[in-house]
Amino acid sequence: MSRALGYLPLGDRLARGAAPLVRAVLRIAPLRWLLNACGDLGLDGRRGVILLPYAWLGLFFLAPFLIVLKISFADQIIAQPPYSALIQWTQDGYLPLKLNFDNYRFLLEDALYWKAYLNSVKVAFVSATICLFIGYPMAYAMARAAPAWRNILLMLVVLPFWTSFLLRVYAWIGLLNNHGVINNLLLAVGLIDQPIVMMKTNFAVYLGIVYSYLPFMILPLYATLEKLDLTLLEAAADLGCRPWRAFLTITLPLSVPGIIAGFSLVFIPALGEFVIPDLLGGTDTLMVGKVLWDEFFANRAWPVASAVAIAMLSLVVIIMLLQAWLERRARAAA
Repeated sequence: MSRALGYLPLGDRLARGAAPLVRAVLRIAPLRWLLNACGDLGLDGRRGVILLPYAWLGLFFLAPFLIVLKISFADQIIAQPPYSALIQWTQDGYLPLKLNFDNYRFLLEDALYWKAYLNSVKVAFVSATICLFIGYPMAYAMARAAPAWRNILLMLVVLPFWTSFLLRVYAWIGLLNNHGVINNLLLAVGLIDQPIVMMKTNFAVYLGIVYSYLPFMILPLYATLEKLDLTLLEAAADLGCRPWRAFLTITLPLSVPGIIAGFSLVFIPALGEFVIPDLLGGTDTLMVGKVLWDEFFANRAWPVASAVAIAMLSLVVIIMLLQAWLERRARAAA
Protein backbone atom coordinates (compact mmCIF):
# COMPACT_ATOMS: atom_id res chain seq x y z
CA MET A 1 0.00 0.00 0.00
CA SER A 2 2.83 2.38 0.87
CA ARG A 3 4.55 1.66 -2.45
CA ALA A 4 1.28 2.47 -4.27
CA LEU A 5 1.27 5.86 -2.56
CA GLY A 6 4.76 6.57 -3.87
CA TYR A 7 6.63 5.85 -0.62
CA LEU A 8 9.66 3.56 -0.60
CA PRO A 9 11.37 2.08 2.46
CA LEU A 10 14.70 3.47 3.56
CA GLY A 11 16.65 0.53 2.12
CA ASP A 12 15.11 0.93 -1.34
CA ARG A 13 15.76 4.68 -1.33
CA LEU A 14 19.42 4.14 -0.40
CA ALA A 15 19.81 1.46 -3.08
CA ARG A 16 18.35 3.73 -5.78
CA GLY A 17 20.49 6.65 -4.68
CA ALA A 18 23.69 4.57 -4.62
CA ALA A 19 23.16 2.96 -8.02
CA PRO A 20 24.60 5.91 -10.06
CA LEU A 21 27.58 6.10 -7.70
CA VAL A 22 28.30 2.40 -8.09
CA ARG A 23 28.15 2.67 -11.88
CA ALA A 24 30.54 5.63 -11.81
CA VAL A 25 32.99 3.79 -9.56
CA LEU A 26 32.96 0.74 -11.81
CA ARG A 27 34.12 2.95 -14.70
CA ILE A 28 37.44 3.58 -12.93
CA ALA A 29 40.13 1.80 -14.91
CA PRO A 30 42.11 0.25 -11.99
CA LEU A 31 38.97 -1.10 -10.40
CA ARG A 32 37.73 -2.47 -13.73
CA TRP A 33 41.11 -4.13 -14.22
CA LEU A 34 40.86 -5.66 -10.73
CA LEU A 35 37.41 -7.06 -11.47
CA ASN A 36 38.69 -8.52 -14.76
CA ALA A 37 41.60 -10.09 -12.93
CA CYS A 38 39.18 -11.61 -10.43
CA GLY A 39 37.22 -13.04 -13.35
CA ASP A 40 40.40 -14.60 -14.72
CA LEU A 41 40.95 -16.24 -11.32
CA GLY A 42 37.50 -17.78 -11.39
CA LEU A 43 35.80 -15.20 -9.13
CA ASP A 44 32.45 -13.85 -10.24
CA GLY A 45 31.51 -10.17 -10.06
CA ARG A 46 29.94 -10.43 -6.63
CA ARG A 47 32.94 -12.13 -5.07
CA GLY A 48 35.30 -9.77 -6.85
CA VAL A 49 33.53 -6.72 -5.41
CA ILE A 50 33.73 -7.98 -1.82
CA LEU A 51 37.41 -8.82 -2.30
CA LEU A 52 38.40 -5.16 -1.80
CA PRO A 53 36.72 -4.80 1.65
CA TYR A 54 38.35 -8.04 2.74
CA ALA A 55 41.73 -6.72 1.62
CA TRP A 56 41.08 -3.51 3.55
CA LEU A 57 40.21 -5.49 6.70
CA GLY A 58 43.30 -7.61 6.26
CA LEU A 59 45.52 -4.56 6.02
CA PHE A 60 44.07 -2.38 8.79
CA PHE A 61 42.80 -5.03 11.21
CA LEU A 62 44.70 -8.27 10.74
CA ALA A 63 48.15 -6.65 10.53
CA PRO A 64 47.80 -4.58 13.77
CA PHE A 65 46.21 -7.60 15.47
CA LEU A 66 49.21 -9.78 14.62
CA ILE A 67 51.58 -7.11 15.92
CA VAL A 68 49.72 -6.86 19.24
CA LEU A 69 49.51 -10.66 19.44
CA LYS A 70 53.27 -10.90 18.97
CA ILE A 71 53.93 -8.33 21.72
CA SER A 72 51.59 -10.19 24.11
CA PHE A 73 53.95 -13.21 24.04
CA ALA A 74 57.11 -11.13 24.57
CA ASP A 75 59.04 -10.34 27.75
CA GLN A 76 59.02 -6.88 29.27
CA ILE A 77 62.47 -5.29 29.20
CA ILE A 78 63.95 -1.86 29.79
CA ALA A 79 64.61 -0.81 26.21
CA GLN A 80 63.04 0.96 23.28
CA PRO A 81 60.61 -0.63 22.46
CA PRO A 82 60.06 -2.13 25.95
CA TYR A 83 59.61 -5.76 24.93
CA SER A 84 61.85 -8.57 23.74
CA ALA A 85 61.95 -10.14 20.31
CA LEU A 86 60.30 -13.52 19.85
CA ILE A 87 62.89 -14.72 17.33
CA GLN A 88 66.60 -14.05 17.84
CA TRP A 89 69.71 -15.16 16.01
CA THR A 90 72.07 -17.37 17.93
CA GLN A 91 75.73 -18.25 17.41
CA ASP A 92 74.69 -21.50 15.75
CA GLY A 93 72.43 -19.63 13.37
CA TYR A 94 69.19 -21.00 14.74
CA LEU A 95 66.04 -18.95 15.23
CA PRO A 96 64.38 -20.28 18.39
CA LEU A 97 60.82 -19.11 18.98
CA LYS A 98 60.25 -18.08 22.59
CA LEU A 99 56.65 -17.57 23.70
CA ASN A 100 55.98 -16.08 27.12
CA PHE A 101 52.57 -17.13 28.46
CA ASP A 102 53.18 -15.41 31.80
CA ASN A 103 51.44 -12.27 30.55
CA TYR A 104 48.14 -14.13 30.15
CA ARG A 105 48.69 -16.01 33.40
CA PHE A 106 49.21 -12.68 35.13
CA LEU A 107 45.76 -11.53 33.97
CA LEU A 108 44.17 -14.45 35.83
CA GLU A 109 46.24 -14.08 38.96
CA ASP A 110 45.82 -10.32 39.44
CA ALA A 111 42.28 -9.40 40.52
CA LEU A 112 42.62 -5.95 38.96
CA TYR A 113 42.23 -7.27 35.42
CA TRP A 114 39.31 -9.66 35.77
CA LYS A 115 37.50 -7.09 37.94
CA ALA A 116 38.04 -4.57 35.13
CA TYR A 117 36.57 -7.04 32.63
CA LEU A 118 33.56 -7.79 34.82
CA ASN A 119 32.91 -4.12 35.52
CA SER A 120 33.25 -3.26 31.82
CA VAL A 121 30.73 -5.97 30.92
CA LYS A 122 28.34 -4.69 33.61
CA VAL A 123 28.62 -1.05 32.52
CA ALA A 124 28.23 -1.96 28.84
CA PHE A 125 25.25 -4.26 29.50
CA VAL A 126 23.41 -1.76 31.71
CA SER A 127 24.09 1.08 29.26
CA ALA A 128 22.88 -0.99 26.29
CA THR A 129 19.73 -1.96 28.22
CA ILE A 130 18.97 1.67 29.05
CA CYS A 131 19.54 2.62 25.41
CA LEU A 132 17.11 -0.12 24.39
CA PHE A 133 14.34 1.11 26.69
CA ILE A 134 14.85 4.70 25.52
CA GLY A 135 15.57 4.00 21.86
CA TYR A 136 12.78 1.52 21.10
CA PRO A 137 9.90 3.99 21.68
CA MET A 138 11.79 6.63 19.71
CA ALA A 139 12.43 4.28 16.78
CA TYR A 140 8.82 3.05 16.90
CA ALA A 141 7.50 6.62 16.80
CA MET A 142 9.80 7.45 13.88
CA ALA A 143 8.71 4.37 11.93
CA ARG A 144 5.02 5.18 12.49
CA ALA A 145 5.35 8.88 11.75
CA ALA A 146 4.13 10.43 8.50
CA PRO A 147 6.54 9.84 5.59
CA ALA A 148 7.20 13.58 5.33
CA TRP A 149 8.46 13.66 8.94
CA ARG A 150 10.63 10.54 8.90
CA ASN A 151 13.64 12.09 7.19
CA ILE A 152 13.49 15.07 9.58
CA LEU A 153 13.36 12.82 12.63
CA LEU A 154 16.15 10.69 11.21
CA MET A 155 18.29 13.78 10.70
CA LEU A 156 17.69 14.84 14.33
CA VAL A 157 18.95 11.45 15.50
CA VAL A 158 22.09 11.69 13.36
CA LEU A 159 22.66 15.39 14.12
CA PRO A 160 24.89 14.83 17.22
CA PHE A 161 27.42 13.04 15.00
CA TRP A 162 28.12 16.37 13.30
CA THR A 163 29.88 17.46 16.48
CA SER A 164 33.11 15.97 17.78
CA PHE A 165 32.63 13.07 20.19
CA LEU A 166 35.20 14.55 22.57
CA LEU A 167 33.50 17.94 22.61
CA ARG A 168 30.13 16.35 23.42
CA VAL A 169 31.66 14.50 26.36
CA TYR A 170 33.37 17.68 27.57
CA ALA A 171 29.99 19.45 27.43
CA TRP A 172 28.66 17.07 30.08
CA ILE A 173 31.41 18.24 32.44
CA GLY A 174 29.97 21.76 32.31
CA LEU A 175 26.50 20.36 32.95
CA LEU A 176 27.26 17.90 35.77
CA ASN A 177 29.95 19.49 37.91
CA ASN A 178 29.16 21.10 41.27
CA HIS A 179 28.96 24.59 39.78
CA GLY A 180 27.52 23.48 36.47
CA VAL A 181 24.29 24.34 34.72
CA ILE A 182 22.15 21.63 36.36
CA ASN A 183 23.21 22.37 39.95
CA ASN A 184 22.93 26.14 39.45
CA LEU A 185 19.43 25.73 38.03
CA LEU A 186 18.30 23.50 40.91
CA LEU A 187 19.79 25.89 43.45
CA ALA A 188 18.10 28.86 41.76
CA VAL A 189 14.62 27.31 41.91
CA GLY A 190 15.16 26.13 45.50
CA LEU A 191 14.90 22.38 44.93
CA ILE A 192 18.27 21.72 46.61
CA ASP A 193 20.29 23.48 49.31
CA GLN A 194 23.74 22.32 48.20
CA PRO A 195 25.14 21.01 44.92
CA ILE A 196 24.55 17.39 44.03
CA VAL A 197 27.71 15.42 43.34
CA MET A 198 27.25 14.01 39.83
CA MET A 199 30.74 14.25 38.33
CA LYS A 200 33.28 11.48 38.90
CA THR A 201 30.52 8.96 39.63
CA ASN A 202 29.14 5.87 37.91
CA PHE A 203 25.97 7.85 37.18
CA ALA A 204 27.97 10.26 35.00
CA VAL A 205 29.60 7.32 33.16
CA TYR A 206 26.23 5.70 32.41
CA LEU A 207 24.78 9.05 31.34
CA GLY A 208 27.69 9.77 29.01
CA ILE A 209 27.61 6.31 27.39
CA VAL A 210 23.83 6.33 26.92
CA TYR A 211 23.90 9.82 25.43
CA SER A 212 26.80 9.03 23.09
CA TYR A 213 25.62 5.63 21.83
CA LEU A 214 21.84 6.06 21.80
CA PRO A 215 21.75 6.73 18.00
CA PHE A 216 23.44 3.35 17.43
CA MET A 217 20.42 1.75 19.09
CA ILE A 218 17.80 3.85 17.33
CA LEU A 219 19.03 3.45 13.74
CA PRO A 220 18.92 -0.38 13.43
CA LEU A 221 15.61 -0.46 15.32
CA TYR A 222 14.16 2.14 12.96
CA ALA A 223 15.40 0.24 9.90
CA THR A 224 13.71 -2.94 11.19
CA LEU A 225 10.45 -1.35 12.31
CA GLU A 226 10.08 0.62 9.08
CA LYS A 227 10.07 -2.59 7.02
CA LEU A 228 7.34 -4.30 9.06
CA ASP A 229 4.18 -5.19 7.15
CA LEU A 230 1.40 -3.06 8.65
CA THR A 231 -1.26 -5.32 7.16
CA LEU A 232 -0.41 -7.84 9.89
CA LEU A 233 -1.52 -5.34 12.51
CA GLU A 234 -4.65 -4.55 10.51
CA ALA A 235 -5.48 -8.26 10.32
CA ALA A 236 -4.93 -8.60 14.07
CA ALA A 237 -7.24 -5.65 14.72
CA ASP A 238 -9.91 -7.16 12.45
CA LEU A 239 -9.73 -10.36 14.50
CA GLY A 240 -10.33 -8.41 17.71
CA CYS A 241 -6.75 -8.21 18.97
CA ARG A 242 -6.07 -5.24 21.23
CA PRO A 243 -3.23 -2.86 20.21
CA TRP A 244 -0.97 -3.77 23.13
CA ARG A 245 -1.42 -7.48 22.47
CA ALA A 246 -0.76 -7.00 18.76
CA PHE A 247 2.43 -5.17 19.68
CA LEU A 248 3.60 -8.00 21.96
CA THR A 249 2.71 -10.82 19.56
CA ILE A 250 3.56 -9.23 16.18
CA THR A 251 5.67 -6.07 16.31
CA LEU A 252 8.02 -7.03 19.13
CA PRO A 253 8.93 -10.53 17.83
CA LEU A 254 9.50 -9.21 14.30
CA SER A 255 11.76 -6.45 15.62
CA VAL A 256 14.08 -8.86 17.47
CA PRO A 257 16.79 -8.68 14.74
CA GLY A 258 16.90 -4.89 15.13
CA ILE A 259 17.04 -5.24 18.93
CA ILE A 260 19.99 -7.66 18.68
CA ALA A 261 21.83 -5.45 16.19
CA GLY A 262 21.26 -2.26 18.20
CA PHE A 263 22.22 -3.93 21.47
CA SER A 264 25.47 -5.18 19.94
CA LEU A 265 26.30 -1.79 18.39
CA VAL A 266 26.04 -0.21 21.85
CA PHE A 267 27.46 -3.02 23.97
CA ILE A 268 30.64 -3.71 21.98
CA PRO A 269 32.05 -0.13 21.80
CA ALA A 270 30.94 0.60 25.37
CA LEU A 271 32.88 -2.48 26.51
CA GLY A 272 36.20 -0.87 25.59
CA GLU A 273 35.25 2.75 26.23
CA PHE A 274 38.05 4.95 27.56
CA VAL A 275 37.19 8.62 27.01
CA ILE A 276 33.90 8.68 28.94
CA PRO A 277 35.13 6.80 32.06
CA ASP A 278 38.31 8.88 32.09
CA LEU A 279 36.57 12.26 31.85
CA LEU A 280 33.31 11.61 33.70
CA GLY A 281 34.17 8.68 35.97
CA GLY A 282 36.04 8.64 39.25
CA THR A 283 39.12 6.83 40.43
CA ASP A 284 37.00 3.79 41.33
CA THR A 285 35.61 3.52 37.79
CA LEU A 286 37.53 0.46 36.68
CA MET A 287 37.16 -0.39 32.99
CA VAL A 288 39.34 -2.18 30.47
CA GLY A 289 39.97 0.98 28.43
CA LYS A 290 41.52 2.77 31.41
CA VAL A 291 43.55 -0.30 32.36
CA LEU A 292 44.95 -0.47 28.82
CA TRP A 293 45.89 3.21 28.91
CA ASP A 294 47.66 2.86 32.27
CA GLU A 295 49.58 -0.25 31.20
CA PHE A 296 50.70 1.20 27.87
CA PHE A 297 51.57 4.79 28.84
CA ALA A 298 51.97 4.90 32.64
CA ASN A 299 53.55 1.53 33.42
CA ARG A 300 55.00 0.97 29.92
CA ALA A 301 54.13 -2.71 30.33
CA TRP A 302 53.44 -3.31 26.65
CA PRO A 303 53.36 -7.14 26.79
CA VAL A 304 50.81 -7.15 29.62
CA ALA A 305 48.78 -4.43 27.91
CA SER A 306 48.82 -6.39 24.66
CA ALA A 307 47.59 -9.49 26.53
CA VAL A 308 44.74 -7.39 27.98
CA ALA A 309 43.85 -6.16 24.47
CA ILE A 310 43.91 -9.68 22.99
CA ALA A 311 41.73 -11.01 25.81
CA MET A 312 39.24 -8.18 25.29
CA LEU A 313 39.23 -8.77 21.53
CA SER A 314 38.54 -12.46 22.12
CA LEU A 315 35.58 -11.50 24.29
CA VAL A 316 34.27 -9.19 21.57
CA VAL A 317 34.59 -11.95 18.94
CA ILE A 318 32.61 -14.33 21.17
CA ILE A 319 29.90 -11.69 21.56
CA MET A 320 29.77 -11.10 17.80
CA LEU A 321 29.44 -14.84 17.13
CA LEU A 322 26.65 -15.01 19.70
CA GLN A 323 24.96 -12.05 18.03
CA ALA A 324 25.13 -13.72 14.62
CA TRP A 325 23.67 -16.94 16.06
CA LEU A 326 20.83 -15.06 17.76
CA GLU A 327 20.07 -13.10 14.59
CA ARG A 328 19.86 -16.30 12.56
CA ARG A 329 17.47 -17.79 15.06
CA ALA A 330 15.38 -14.61 15.17
CA ARG A 331 15.13 -14.39 11.38
CA ALA A 332 14.26 -18.08 11.15
CA ALA A 333 11.54 -17.64 13.76
CA ALA A 334 10.22 -14.53 11.98
